[in-house]
Amino acid sequence: MPSPWQSNDKSMGAIQTVGVIGAGNMGNGIAHVAAGSGLKVILHDLDQRVLDSAIQTITKNLEREVAKGKISADDKSSALSRISPATQNSAAAEADFIIEAVVEDFETKARVFQALDEIARPDAILASNTSSISITKIASKTKRADKVIGMHFMNPVPVMNLVEIVRGLATSDETYQTTDQLAKALGKTPVEVNDSPGFVSNRVLMPMINEAIYCVMEGVGTAEAIDSIMKLGMNHPMGPLRLADLIGLDVCLDIMEVLQSGMGDPKYRPCPLLRKMVDAGHLGRKSGQGFYQY
Repeated sequence: MPSPWQSNDKSMGAIQTVGVIGAGNMGNGIAHVAAGSGLKVILHDLDQRVLDSAIQTITKNLEREVAKGKISADDKSSALSRISPATQNSAAAEADFIIEAVVEDFETKARVFQALDEIARPDAILASNTSSISITKIASKTKRADKVIGMHFMNPVPVMNLVEIVRGLATSDETYQTTDQLAKALGKTPVEVNDSPGFVSNRVLMPMINEAIYCVMEGVGTAEAIDSIMKLGMNHPMGPLRLADLIGLDVCLDIMEVLQSGMGDPKYRPCPLLRKMVDAGHLGRKSGQGFYQY
């Protein structure tokens, strides 16, 4: 296993402990790669059942890496030993760098960042894994706007290489450089973007998914046909509707609403079928039904 990474910025000190707030799908993936890179991880969630499920998921994914010969059984045990589950957010006070990975809702994230601002050490960086919400707006809820940044991992985190690094209006160069280096230490490829609704990834991706849903609603083609055309004709590894199911249709709807509100352009209007499916609880893989059955 690699040894813990240390920042080149002396004012930041050594990044040895990472806090991850939210132990859902993205949070447990971030905890997995951080622990696998030699960092101590404080994995926080208010629900003990979610934490238990997260540890089970991380264990299973590490076992898969052992089976593939990517890591040893000792590496797996070492990584798991570096993860400390916690239901009390006060545990975040021990972290050098904190990554928030809660639901894609501004009010929820604002409450999390207000609490972290009080709990975390003054020199700790607060990063958000938001996929669309303004980093500048989130940072305004803290007294350390210069130390707030977006760190948007892709799903599934242990597999996907990209991390979209999003600079808010007040994000300092030191905060950006530390975050960039940390992403690289986690084995990821960081790409810098500026703060704008949906950033780059979802500003491009979500309208495509939304248009694919319109094609289903209007009877242009079945989900299978649309996905096959995009895979075989456009060389996409996964069709947009199966990808929507993987992301979660509720998350897709949230992002489209952020784009529509933030850009003020009717072209970002969520497809009515997307709203109907979310209302019905057909959220994709996590609910067992979306455009496909699981």
